[in-house]
Amino acid sequence: MYLFYAPDLGGESAYTLSPEEARHAAGVLRLRPGERVRLTDGRGMWCEAEILPDASVKECRVRILSREAGYGAKPYRLHIAIAPTKNSDRYEWFLEKATEIGIDRITPLLCDHSERKVLRRERGEKVILSAVKQSLKAYVPQLDELTAFRDLLTRPLYRNRFVAYCDEGMDLSERVELFAAMSEQAADGAEFCILIGPEGDFSPAEIAAARKAGFVPVTLGESRLRTETAGVMAAAAAHWAAGH
Repeated sequence: MYLFYAPDLGGESAYTLSPEEARHAAGVLRLRPGERVRLTDGRGMWCEAEILPDASVKECRVRILSREAGYGAKPYRLHIAIAPTKNSDRYEWFLEKATEIGIDRITPLLCDHSERKVLRRERGEKVILSAVKQSLKAYVPQLDELTAFRDLLTRPLYRNRFVAYCDEGMDLSERVELFAAMSEQAADGAEFCILIGPEGDFSPAEIAAARKAGFVPVTLGESRLRTETAGVMAAAAAHWAAGH
């Protein structure tokens, strides 16, 4: 069954899909009356429904057959703050894969060495929503506006904080292995915030500021990873550390 996004889904017995979702359901997928679909409000509500007889590409109504709150809820919370790559396709690849794996919040960072300093948030939200629907998830991750690195550090953040960077002057043995660090804190309700730098890495001043703000230096292994790969590795580490 296909999944459709219904952000204003309430307790009603029938629901009208948004114009965009209606066009996709009736025009692109050519779903017919009586066919079953799934709906989510992006906040954990999961419904099974069927297309009603009057459905069209302009207005598609469905009948709600069942509801489940908290569908697929993770036992942890994950916030990744990451500097968007110069190549927008790579950044969007990260948004897609992190969403498929499971993430709660993404903050694109504007850093001292950032090459991309302008970002279309709306485009990123579309990529995320498409990944939510493709991977059949009931939660839509929050995507923030492009945020200055030092501004992020002044905001309320999760208690377990990690910063990944490639300073070759610091031996890997001086850093914590990310998966191991997460595993130690991976009780139900664990919350992780991870900083991933730009292609030119965080500046020494940014690294010092992060450490002063309580971020623990971590390693993702001996290989030097692209920014988007490091982000996906961090999402996967949280997923497996939590016992999935």
